[in-house]
Amino acid sequence: MKQQLVLALEDRIDQLVKRKKAKEEKVIKKLDSLMKRKAALVKATGKGKIVTIERGEGQDQISYQVHLKYLIKQSDLMYIEEEIEQRKASFFKNKLVQDQETSVEYPKHETDLPEFVEETERVTYIYDRLKAVRYAETWWDDYNPAYKKFEVDCTNYISQCLHAGGAPMRGHPNRGKGWWYQNNNWSYSWSVANALKIHLGSSTVGLRAQEVNDPRELKLGDVICYDFQGDGRFDHNTIVTAKDAAGEPLVNAHTYNSRMRYWAYEDSTAYTPNIQYKMYTIIDDS
Repeated sequence: MKQQLVLALEDRIDQLVKRKKAKEEKVIKKLDSLMKRKAALVKATGKGKIVTIERGEGQDQISYQVHLKYLIKQSDLMYIEEEIEQRKASFFKNKLVQDQETSVEYPKHETDLPEFVEETERVTYIYDRLKAVRYAETWWDDYNPAYKKFEVDCTNYISQCLHAGGAPMRGHPNRGKGWWYQNNNWSYSWSVANALKIHLGSSTVGLRAQEVNDPRELKLGDVICYDFQGDGRFDHNTIVTAKDAAGEPLVNAHTYNSRMRYWAYEDSTAYTPNIQYKMYTIIDDS
Protein backbone atom coordinates (compact mmCIF):
# COMPACT_ATOMS: atom_id res chain seq x y z
CA MET A 1 0.00 0.00 0.00
CA LYS A 2 2.82 2.40 0.84
CA GLN A 3 4.39 1.83 -2.56
CA GLN A 4 1.13 2.66 -4.32
CA LEU A 5 0.88 5.92 -2.35
CA VAL A 6 4.45 6.78 -3.32
CA LEU A 7 3.63 6.18 -6.99
CA ALA A 8 0.48 8.33 -6.70
CA LEU A 9 2.51 11.15 -5.14
CA GLU A 10 5.15 10.89 -7.86
CA ASP A 11 2.43 11.10 -10.50
CA ARG A 12 1.04 14.31 -8.97
CA ILE A 13 4.52 15.84 -8.83
CA ASP A 14 5.03 14.91 -12.47
CA GLN A 15 1.79 16.74 -13.27
CA LEU A 16 2.99 19.81 -11.39
CA VAL A 17 6.28 20.13 -13.25
CA LYS A 18 4.47 19.36 -16.55
CA ARG A 19 6.31 16.20 -17.40
CA LYS A 20 2.79 14.73 -17.62
CA LYS A 21 -0.52 16.30 -18.61
CA ALA A 22 -2.18 17.75 -15.52
CA LYS A 23 -5.43 15.96 -14.65
CA GLU A 24 -5.96 16.59 -10.92
CA GLU A 25 -8.11 19.68 -10.26
CA LYS A 26 -5.86 21.16 -7.58
CA VAL A 27 -2.79 20.73 -9.80
CA ILE A 28 -4.59 22.46 -12.68
CA LYS A 29 -5.64 25.35 -10.41
CA LYS A 30 -2.09 25.78 -9.10
CA LEU A 31 -0.55 25.79 -12.56
CA ASP A 32 -3.20 28.25 -13.81
CA SER A 33 -2.52 30.56 -10.85
CA LEU A 34 1.23 30.48 -11.54
CA MET A 35 0.68 31.23 -15.22
CA LYS A 36 -1.51 34.26 -14.40
CA ARG A 37 1.28 35.56 -12.15
CA LYS A 38 3.88 34.96 -14.89
CA ALA A 39 5.61 32.51 -12.57
CA ALA A 40 6.96 29.01 -13.22
CA LEU A 41 7.23 25.93 -11.05
CA VAL A 42 10.87 24.88 -11.40
CA LYS A 43 10.81 21.90 -9.06
CA ALA A 44 8.39 20.10 -6.73
CA THR A 45 9.13 17.51 -4.05
CA GLY A 46 6.89 15.63 -1.65
CA LYS A 47 7.34 13.46 1.42
CA GLY A 48 4.50 11.43 2.90
CA LYS A 49 3.74 10.34 6.46
CA ILE A 50 0.99 7.87 7.41
CA VAL A 51 -1.18 9.11 10.30
CA THR A 52 -3.82 6.38 10.75
CA ILE A 53 -4.79 3.05 9.16
CA GLU A 54 -8.33 1.67 9.44
CA ARG A 55 -8.63 -1.93 8.31
CA GLY A 56 -11.84 -3.64 7.20
CA GLU A 57 -12.87 -6.74 5.30
CA GLY A 58 -10.90 -6.32 2.10
CA GLN A 59 -11.06 -2.51 2.39
CA ASP A 60 -8.55 -0.23 4.14
CA GLN A 61 -8.56 3.52 4.76
CA ILE A 62 -5.28 5.38 5.23
CA SER A 63 -5.06 8.98 6.44
CA TYR A 64 -1.71 10.54 5.65
CA GLN A 65 0.12 13.85 5.35
CA VAL A 66 2.22 15.05 2.44
CA HIS A 67 4.83 17.78 2.92
CA LEU A 68 5.09 19.47 -0.47
CA LYS A 69 7.79 21.94 -1.47
CA TYR A 70 7.61 24.07 -4.62
CA LEU A 71 10.55 25.98 -6.06
CA ILE A 72 8.96 28.92 -7.88
CA LYS A 73 10.60 31.39 -10.25
CA GLN A 74 8.93 34.71 -11.00
CA SER A 75 10.93 37.27 -12.93
CA ASP A 76 14.30 37.46 -11.13
CA LEU A 77 12.87 36.11 -7.85
CA MET A 78 13.07 32.49 -6.75
CA TYR A 79 11.40 31.27 -3.56
CA ILE A 80 10.15 28.08 -1.90
CA GLU A 81 6.47 27.59 -1.08
CA GLU A 82 5.52 24.76 1.29
CA GLU A 83 2.31 23.10 2.42
CA ILE A 84 1.19 20.12 4.47
CA GLU A 85 -1.60 18.32 2.65
CA GLN A 86 -4.00 16.12 4.60
CA ARG A 87 -5.10 13.20 2.42
CA LYS A 88 -7.14 10.01 2.62
CA ALA A 89 -6.59 6.91 0.49
CA SER A 90 -8.92 3.94 0.06
CA PHE A 91 -7.71 0.45 -0.83
CA PHE A 92 -9.77 -2.55 -1.91
CA LYS A 93 -7.98 -5.88 -1.74
CA ASN A 94 -4.69 -3.96 -1.46
CA LYS A 95 -5.38 -1.98 -4.64
CA LEU A 96 -5.56 1.82 -4.49
CA VAL A 97 -9.06 2.89 -5.59
CA GLN A 98 -9.21 6.47 -4.30
CA ASP A 99 -6.70 9.08 -3.12
CA GLN A 100 -7.88 12.61 -2.38
CA GLU A 101 -7.18 15.65 -0.25
CA THR A 102 -9.50 15.90 2.75
CA SER A 103 -11.46 19.15 2.88
CA VAL A 104 -11.68 21.37 5.95
CA GLU A 105 -15.06 22.04 7.53
CA TYR A 106 -14.72 25.60 8.76
CA PRO A 107 -17.11 26.19 11.69
CA LYS A 108 -19.61 29.05 11.56
CA HIS A 109 -19.62 30.57 15.05
CA GLU A 110 -20.77 34.11 14.38
CA THR A 111 -24.29 33.67 15.82
CA ASP A 112 -22.79 32.35 19.07
CA LEU A 113 -20.76 35.50 19.68
CA PRO A 114 -21.85 37.96 22.37
CA GLU A 115 -21.91 41.64 21.51
CA PHE A 116 -18.47 43.21 21.29
CA VAL A 117 -17.92 45.94 23.85
CA GLU A 118 -14.93 48.22 23.33
CA GLU A 119 -12.80 49.63 26.12
CA THR A 120 -11.66 53.23 26.19
CA GLU A 121 -8.32 52.54 27.88
CA ARG A 122 -5.47 53.19 25.43
CA VAL A 123 -2.55 50.76 25.33
CA THR A 124 0.42 52.04 23.32
CA TYR A 125 2.75 49.63 21.55
CA ILE A 126 5.11 49.23 18.61
CA TYR A 127 4.33 46.30 16.31
CA ASP A 128 7.54 44.44 15.46
CA ARG A 129 6.67 43.01 12.07
CA LEU A 130 9.87 40.98 11.75
CA LYS A 131 9.23 39.24 15.08
CA ALA A 132 5.70 38.38 13.94
CA VAL A 133 7.09 36.93 10.69
CA ARG A 134 9.84 34.99 12.49
CA TYR A 135 7.21 33.45 14.74
CA ALA A 136 5.06 32.60 11.71
CA GLU A 137 8.03 30.91 10.05
CA THR A 138 9.02 29.01 13.20
CA TRP A 139 5.58 27.51 13.84
CA TRP A 140 3.97 27.22 10.39
CA ASP A 141 4.29 23.41 10.40
CA ASP A 142 4.20 22.86 14.19
CA TYR A 143 2.30 23.95 17.30
CA ASN A 144 3.64 25.99 20.20
CA PRO A 145 2.94 23.95 23.37
CA ALA A 146 2.36 27.19 25.29
CA TYR A 147 -1.04 27.45 23.55
CA LYS A 148 -3.97 25.13 22.96
CA LYS A 149 -4.02 23.45 19.55
CA PHE A 150 -7.40 23.78 17.82
CA GLU A 151 -8.78 21.43 15.18
CA VAL A 152 -9.32 24.53 13.02
CA ASP A 153 -6.20 26.38 14.16
CA CYS A 154 -5.79 29.18 11.62
CA THR A 155 -6.93 32.08 13.82
CA ASN A 156 -5.19 30.81 16.95
CA TYR A 157 -1.95 30.71 14.93
CA ILE A 158 -2.45 34.22 13.53
CA SER A 159 -3.20 35.57 17.01
CA GLN A 160 0.01 34.04 18.31
CA CYS A 161 1.95 35.70 15.48
CA LEU A 162 0.38 39.09 16.22
CA HIS A 163 1.16 38.76 19.94
CA ALA A 164 4.75 37.71 19.16
CA GLY A 165 5.02 40.98 17.24
CA GLY A 166 4.02 42.93 20.34
CA ALA A 167 0.26 43.37 19.91
CA PRO A 168 -1.12 43.82 23.46
CA MET A 169 -3.85 41.61 24.89
CA ARG A 170 -6.88 43.12 26.59
CA GLY A 171 -10.39 42.20 27.71
CA HIS A 172 -9.74 39.24 30.03
CA PRO A 173 -11.80 37.44 31.34
CA ASN A 174 -14.75 38.44 29.10
CA ARG A 175 -14.57 36.12 26.08
CA GLY A 176 -16.61 38.52 23.93
CA LYS A 177 -14.43 41.51 24.76
CA GLY A 178 -11.05 42.53 23.37
CA TRP A 179 -8.44 40.04 22.21
CA TRP A 180 -6.57 37.82 24.67
CA TYR A 181 -5.28 34.39 25.72
CA GLN A 182 -4.66 33.69 29.40
CA ASN A 183 -4.59 30.67 31.75
CA ASN A 184 -5.76 28.29 29.01
CA ASN A 185 -8.74 30.53 28.26
CA TRP A 186 -9.19 32.92 25.37
CA SER A 187 -11.44 35.47 23.71
CA TYR A 188 -13.55 34.56 20.69
CA SER A 189 -11.46 36.99 18.67
CA TRP A 190 -8.32 34.99 19.51
CA SER A 191 -9.56 31.72 18.03
CA VAL A 192 -12.58 32.32 15.73
CA ALA A 193 -11.89 33.60 12.22
CA ASN A 194 -14.99 35.77 11.91
CA ALA A 195 -14.50 37.21 15.41
CA LEU A 196 -10.91 38.25 14.65
CA LYS A 197 -12.11 39.89 11.44
CA ILE A 198 -14.72 41.83 13.43
CA HIS A 199 -12.12 42.83 16.01
CA LEU A 200 -9.59 44.05 13.45
CA GLY A 201 -12.27 46.07 11.71
CA SER A 202 -13.67 47.71 14.84
CA SER A 203 -11.04 47.90 17.60
CA THR A 204 -9.87 51.41 18.52
CA VAL A 205 -7.48 50.47 21.34
CA GLY A 206 -4.87 47.75 21.81
CA LEU A 207 -4.65 45.55 18.71
CA ARG A 208 -6.19 47.57 15.90
CA ALA A 209 -5.94 47.68 12.13
CA GLN A 210 -6.92 49.60 9.03
CA GLU A 211 -8.62 47.94 6.07
CA VAL A 212 -6.95 48.28 2.66
CA ASN A 213 -8.33 47.29 -0.75
CA ASP A 214 -5.12 46.58 -2.67
CA PRO A 215 -3.14 43.53 -1.45
CA ARG A 216 0.07 45.27 -2.51
CA GLU A 217 -0.55 47.83 0.26
CA LEU A 218 -0.14 45.13 2.89
CA LYS A 219 3.13 44.90 4.83
CA LEU A 220 4.88 41.98 6.44
CA GLY A 221 2.93 40.89 9.52
CA ASP A 222 -0.43 42.10 8.18
CA VAL A 223 -3.54 39.90 8.04
CA ILE A 224 -5.85 38.66 5.27
CA CYS A 225 -9.31 37.27 6.15
CA TYR A 226 -11.19 34.85 3.86
CA ASP A 227 -14.91 34.28 3.38
CA PHE A 228 -14.78 31.27 1.05
CA GLN A 229 -18.53 31.01 0.42
CA GLY A 230 -19.15 34.76 0.20
CA ASP A 231 -21.90 34.51 2.82
CA GLY A 232 -20.56 37.32 5.03
CA ARG A 233 -19.08 35.06 7.71
CA PHE A 234 -15.32 34.71 7.47
CA ASP A 235 -13.73 31.26 7.69
CA HIS A 236 -9.95 31.67 7.58
CA ASN A 237 -7.04 34.03 8.30
CA THR A 238 -3.46 34.24 7.08
CA ILE A 239 -0.42 36.41 7.85
CA VAL A 240 1.78 38.11 5.25
CA THR A 241 5.34 36.77 5.50
CA ALA A 242 6.83 37.86 2.14
CA LYS A 243 6.10 39.54 -1.20
CA ASP A 244 6.43 38.05 -4.68
CA ALA A 245 8.14 39.74 -7.62
CA ALA A 246 4.97 41.73 -8.40
CA GLY A 247 4.65 43.00 -4.83
CA GLU A 248 1.74 40.63 -4.06
CA PRO A 249 1.59 39.05 -0.58
CA LEU A 250 2.79 35.55 0.20
CA VAL A 251 1.20 34.18 3.37
CA ASN A 252 1.59 31.57 6.12
CA ALA A 253 -1.34 29.72 7.67
CA HIS A 254 -2.47 26.88 9.88
CA THR A 255 -5.27 24.30 9.60
CA TYR A 256 -3.88 23.24 6.24
CA ASN A 257 -0.43 24.40 7.23
CA SER A 258 1.37 26.37 4.54
CA ARG A 259 4.10 28.95 4.08
CA MET A 260 4.87 31.48 1.35
CA ARG A 261 1.54 30.66 -0.34
CA TYR A 262 0.10 33.11 -2.86
CA TRP A 263 -2.50 35.07 -0.94
CA ALA A 264 -5.53 34.53 -3.24
CA TYR A 265 -5.84 30.80 -2.36
CA GLU A 266 -7.03 29.96 -5.88
CA ASP A 267 -5.63 26.43 -5.57
CA SER A 268 -7.36 25.70 -2.24
CA THR A 269 -10.05 23.03 -1.99
CA ALA A 270 -12.07 25.63 -0.03
CA TYR A 271 -11.93 28.23 -2.83
CA THR A 272 -15.20 29.17 -4.55
CA PRO A 273 -16.01 31.82 -7.18
CA ASN A 274 -17.87 33.71 -4.43
CA ILE A 275 -14.79 34.17 -2.23
CA GLN A 276 -14.45 37.51 -0.45
CA TYR A 277 -11.33 38.97 1.19
CA LYS A 278 -10.73 41.53 3.91
CA MET A 279 -7.20 42.90 4.19
CA TYR A 280 -5.94 44.62 7.32
CA THR A 281 -2.70 46.46 8.00
CA ILE A 282 -1.81 46.61 11.68
CA ILE A 283 -1.74 50.08 13.25
CA ASP A 284 0.70 50.84 16.08
CA ASP A 285 2.17 53.92 17.76
CA SER A 286 5.38 54.16 15.75
